[in-house]
Amino acid sequence: METREAAQRWARTWTDAWPVRDVEALTALQSESGDHWASMFRPYRGRSGLRVYLEECFAEETRPAQVWFAEPQVDGDAAAVEYWAVIHVKDKPVTVSGCTLLRFDEAGLVAEARDYSDVKEGNHAPPAGLFE
Repeated sequence: METREAAQRWARTWTDAWPVRDVEALTALQSESGDHWASMFRPYRGRSGLRVYLEECFAEETRPAQVWFAEPQVDGDAAAVEYWAVIHVKDKPVTVSGCTLLRFDEAGLVAEARDYSDVKEGNHAPPAGLFE
């Protein structure tokens, strides 16, 4: 699978799966041995590690998330995808904005993901035009 196609599939899947907390759809994007770095201090190994991370995160969310993902920027087997999300933790809105750096294997599965994000209390819509 071409990197652009894999990255677009990744962004579409996250757009659809995050609001409904579909752990299986998201883990299916990860190779069995792929790494997901939630931050430089929180590595999750393999598909099972990603599942643990997602279950931890989704357990805190009390309402469906609102999410936006930008068109992936692709170079070789790597892509960068910016995102913006409003989640609710204990029914209080929290805005998360960030970028995930992805490397895909030949099958189009995530071999490595590194997530860089910023979190701000409150419901903050993305800047106009950022995700259009």
